[in-house]
Amino acid sequence: MTTACTDNNHTNKMNPPKPKKIPKELTIHGDTRTDDYYWLRERENPEVIEYLKAENEYTEKYLEPTKPLQEKLFKEITSRIKQNDESVPYKENGYIYITKYEEGKEYPKYYRKKDEPGAKEELLLDVNKLAEGHEYYDLGDWDVSPDNKLLAYTEDTVSRRLFTLKIFNIETGEYFKETIHNISSGISWANNNKTIFYTKKDTETLRTNKVAKHILNTPVETDKIIFEEKDETFYAFQWKSKSNQYIFVGSGSTLTTEMHYLDANNPDAPLKVIQPRIKGVEYYVAHLGDYFYIRTNYQAQNFRLMRTPIEKTAIENWQEVVPNRDDTLLEEVELFKNYIVLSERSNGLTHIRILNPEKNIDYYLPVKEETYTIYIGHNPEYNTTKLRYGYTSLTTPNSTYEFDMETKENKLLKQYEVQGGYNPEDYQAKRIWATAEDGTKIPISLVYKKTTPINGTAPCIIYGYGSYGSSMDVYFSLSRLSLLNRGFVYAIAHIRGGEEMGRQWYEEGKLLKKKNTFTDFIACSETLIKEKYSAPDKLFAWGGSAGGLLVGAVANMRPDLYRGIIAEVPFVDVVTTMLDESIPLTTGEFDEWGNPKDSTYYFYMKSYSPYDNIKKQPYPAMLVTTGLYDSQVQYWEPAKWVAKLREYNTSNKPILLYVNMDAGHGGASGRFAPYKEIAMEYAFILYELGIND
Repeated sequence: MTTACTDNNHTNKMNPPKPKKIPKELTIHGDTRTDDYYWLRERENPEVIEYLKAENEYTEKYLEPTKPLQEKLFKEITSRIKQNDESVPYKENGYIYITKYEEGKEYPKYYRKKDEPGAKEELLLDVNKLAEGHEYYDLGDWDVSPDNKLLAYTEDTVSRRLFTLKIFNIETGEYFKETIHNISSGISWANNNKTIFYTKKDTETLRTNKVAKHILNTPVETDKIIFEEKDETFYAFQWKSKSNQYIFVGSGSTLTTEMHYLDANNPDAPLKVIQPRIKGVEYYVAHLGDYFYIRTNYQAQNFRLMRTPIEKTAIENWQEVVPNRDDTLLEEVELFKNYIVLSERSNGLTHIRILNPEKNIDYYLPVKEETYTIYIGHNPEYNTTKLRYGYTSLTTPNSTYEFDMETKENKLLKQYEVQGGYNPEDYQAKRIWATAEDGTKIPISLVYKKTTPINGTAPCIIYGYGSYGSSMDVYFSLSRLSLLNRGFVYAIAHIRGGEEMGRQWYEEGKLLKKKNTFTDFIACSETLIKEKYSAPDKLFAWGGSAGGLLVGAVANMRPDLYRGIIAEVPFVDVVTTMLDESIPLTTGEFDEWGNPKDSTYYFYMKSYSPYDNIKKQPYPAMLVTTGLYDSQVQYWEPAKWVAKLREYNTSNKPILLYVNMDAGHGGASGRFAPYKEIAMEYAFILYELGIND
């Protein structure tokens, strides 16, 4: 079925795996596509597993000369990690909580102590012990009961995002006999300390479709479903209000939401709807005093803040607190007893705004850098004047601050310590702007070492995403230093499809305007070349998931712009996936990509789908990654894509596939293990450039 590698000295003398072809005709709207590699989706077929393993062997042999460099990069990156470290403590319900990391350990330990002088710490969870015996481990969520006696947590040991709920007594360590499988990570305690709310998943589509409640010491089979979402384009979820007075149950699609609530003191009460769903209206709810506060796009493209009395929640009762603004996107709301904190975005940058409408207080937290990210942190306390927030930039390590909203005192509680020495003054961060095909200005964030020459000779990585309204905010990266210190420029393209410049930025990069995302990225790449930050023979495009779709589309459109491409878990077989409603996530994505059962969307989608637009031309060097258990983008998409790319590629550049056989969409788990894959990706880029150190 596959052709073995015949020589491990150089790619030109090695034969990559060659999967057999089994043509499958896919016909709709009078149009027929032939997919020779459709059969690779047979996950249980031993021949498929054999092929994936052969791909890993080929990649390993091709990258064998980089093994010393990979090891050096891994050690280099992990040496910057503070081995013995701990989080900033936070207070909640009479206890102080803290997270600790120990030298050489992949996972954290969670502790607490009573909020009183001389209190001793008690270990709640040692994730290293929970992870023993598992190649992959994800502690999804953990929550202490209101009486502080019990702890419930969820875990995923496969990376399929199907979690299992477990509960134990903190004092005795004794587990309750019941476990609940195939749920999402989030859980909420009712105030009676014996009822837990959770969300069930469909095991085939992985859609969260039911919210249930479990009563301790009762059979799981008797758990009552309190909400079922029957519309296959919607997902259900639940959470507890910060005030601890309400359990909220929500349901949402890409563009529409609906929220329900019940009294957390009366978990058997029926759910009440806040406002029945209206197509195209999103709203999100929080509780403060006698009101529900609602962030919504109802008659407000960039969202506004409303409030409504708890007993009158229908939309006609909503009162405006913060209006919509054309130049500012309202992204998040954090409520305190006497303050409202807003996370906003304007001109591609994040801002934190402090409000007290009754006292006419309204101001923003100050920031100094040209490009940065400021965000609301973990604030479980309701009756406090102190706000926890985070700050980071391309040159500033992640920092946690405590800001007194009354006195305006701003205190740095912790900044991540880069081991081995790091001076932010050695690096330059800035923003430049590209001009898209239609004249739109696209921001690009850049960072490089000040000694790096900006004359077209520097290697450069340009990273992009551009989907779901997900903005690519800048952040400090330990691993990125290994590239910057080797003379790289690193660029983030804030292309349409995200929300960096407001909701309109998203609207102009989806559905029948999706190609703006790709042409924006090309314009950003051309700008980096024009402004001498790099050159086509030294420019690498990087994207993951929907960002893999981005770099896949761009590879077909303008392969001449790039020396190489990194595509992590790429969504590249757009048409076939969106036509198959049994595949996880498909039905909920119609508002993002369109439903190809409609011919208009089908033919538009087909015109950019990376897999469907491969043609005979010279492609750049590519490293493509996936996970066998990926729940977001199924492994067969990148596998098929790589096979077809090799068939059509007229250059001698390598096209490699790496399959993590033990992980899913997020790759390896743990504190250090993910850097092995990053070291491999960096080594691939450096090897292409002839850099061996």
